[in-house]
Amino acid sequence: MGPEVRDHGGGIDAAINQFGGTRTGWLDLSTGINPVPYPVGEISQSDWNDLPDKAARDALTSAARSFWSVPTEAEILAAPGASSLIARIPALAETGRVHIPAPTYNEHAAAFAAAGWTLTDQEPDAMVVVHPNNPDGRIHHPNDLKGKLVVIDESFCDIAPDASMINLARYDNVVILKSFGKFWGLAGMRLGFMIGHPRSIAKMRDMIGPWAVSGPALAIGARALTDTAWAAETRIRLSTDANRMDDLLAPHGPRAIGGTPLFRLYEVDDAAAWQEKLAKKHIWSRIFPYSKTWLRLGLPAPDRWEQFEDAL
Repeated sequence: MGPEVRDHGGGIDAAINQFGGTRTGWLDLSTGINPVPYPVGEISQSDWNDLPDKAARDALTSAARSFWSVPTEAEILAAPGASSLIARIPALAETGRVHIPAPTYNEHAAAFAAAGWTLTDQEPDAMVVVHPNNPDGRIHHPNDLKGKLVVIDESFCDIAPDASMINLARYDNVVILKSFGKFWGLAGMRLGFMIGHPRSIAKMRDMIGPWAVSGPALAIGARALTDTAWAAETRIRLSTDANRMDDLLAPHGPRAIGGTPLFRLYEVDDAAAWQEKLAKKHIWSRIFPYSKTWLRLGLPAPDRWEQFEDAL
């Protein structure tokens, strides 16, 4: 029997098999990835050809420290995607009881369970929060966090930097995750960060091994994290587009109940029926096994809004 396949967004190939069409004709709104990715620019031949060197790694971590206002007491580790860190984080502390407020991104619970931890909401030894939460956009408060290991997944927090709990990274029991795939729209580049106490960073660095991040990812990441003008403009556009989606759907019944400027969460009468309705127009959405009425939608690219509006 193969490994368990967990529920995620994406899956356009399966949708095409069921509803027809071509990949380019489908509008994938099942993820919370920015549909207007950061313009990566030119990548040098040496970035592709050479093993990533210390200067490139230092340039990336320096840019990350400045962009996220990382406390001086904390260190930063770049990795090939936040998922690679999530899978290894349970090994940072002795096995025990972990509280992961649900519903949320399911890879955290899967990683802790696979490492022998017990899921609980009573007197946990560790705690994981996704902040803002996926799929409802819930914001957590520092006073709610406790445990010998506290993981704060800020994969979607770049749309609301003032909400970041990055200042807590100075404590030795806290690690903060950052994803490069969501806000910058570069999920295929596979770049993520863990920020925390030097001891935790050193342990994780040993686990992921040398040259974990590709040369092109180091170069693009450093370039993007120093482009604060692009980030500011992108936050405005995403907020405007999120409001546009809410306004478009309201007359058709869906009620906005949460989300972030990267994805919206709606209450509908029948989520599966809504997914099928949109899929027949080659638009893929996100529904959840734990709710028959929740529908989550990402944002269309600027040239794909007409397709979305026509589907309604």
